[in-house]
Amino acid sequence: MIPLLSEICQELDAASLEWRHPRVGECPVQTEPYGCIMCRRRTDGLMIPVVAVEMDPDLARSGIVSYPENFMAEGSLVITRDRWERQREMTRARLLAHLGIFRQIYARNCEIRRIDKPTASHFLERCHSYGDATCKFRYGMFLKRSTGAHNTRFLAPGTLVAVSTFSGARRWQKEDKVVASYEWTRYASLPDVRICGGMGKMLQFFIDELAPDDVMSYADLEWSQGTVYESLGFVSEGCRGPVDFEIDCSDWTRRPLTSRKTCQVPETGEIKNQESEKISYRSPGSIKYRLKLTEY
Repeated sequence: MIPLLSEICQELDAASLEWRHPRVGECPVQTEPYGCIMCRRRTDGLMIPVVAVEMDPDLARSGIVSYPENFMAEGSLVITRDRWERQREMTRARLLAHLGIFRQIYARNCEIRRIDKPTASHFLERCHSYGDATCKFRYGMFLKRSTGAHNTRFLAPGTLVAVSTFSGARRWQKEDKVVASYEWTRYASLPDVRICGGMGKMLQFFIDELAPDDVMSYADLEWSQGTVYESLGFVSEGCRGPVDFEIDCSDWTRRPLTSRKTCQVPETGEIKNQESEKISYRSPGSIKYRLKLTEY
């Protein structure tokens, strides 16, 4: 068992979550630098695969570590060493929430208001995989009231539970109409909190304030297949292909190297890295979504 998977199993044991080694055919990735276990999800009792991606330079003999191919099924979870080291509390909370251990609140018991840049940035650096991003509009969702202590364990009214950010308008002329399009650049909630209706309420608040013609966003395939966007009425406009990152193993920071404009299966060729303390990692890319709100 690779070291990262052993650490994940220790967290599962501490949380009294059931796991086992996969049977033949249950998990397509079994060799270094990957490791896989099957975990029982408390919400529905299903056994789902959790894959660890180790980033020890000694294991990355091919010169690049890729997100496991053909392993982007909804319900599965992939954890990479750099996320585990640099954002451990967030990643641990996401892992447990994915397996059914989370605090649940309802968007109807929350209120949304504008927040300043430092507040948004501080929250996103703690709660979003890619931290803060350039944006123009920032919104916070605050717990207003609870419907019972069992739903909001240790969350006091007034707690900031989620943040959304949006770009400024990109405008263009379409016949006799000026179209205003905005990008939904970030959404994050507290990692161990599930907000029922949270994304929908954030989106509607922004629409009511700015009256956009459309809103576009990207679903990061490391964490999601984009079903939540589809449930909100967004339509897929295709993929942005894999992105290559250089990962510094001394502090586990990611630096993007290249990006691809279209979806491609990761190449088998090597991407060489001459510095032993750095490795190259290829993410699976993202799906572009758009919500059209007017006819144009």
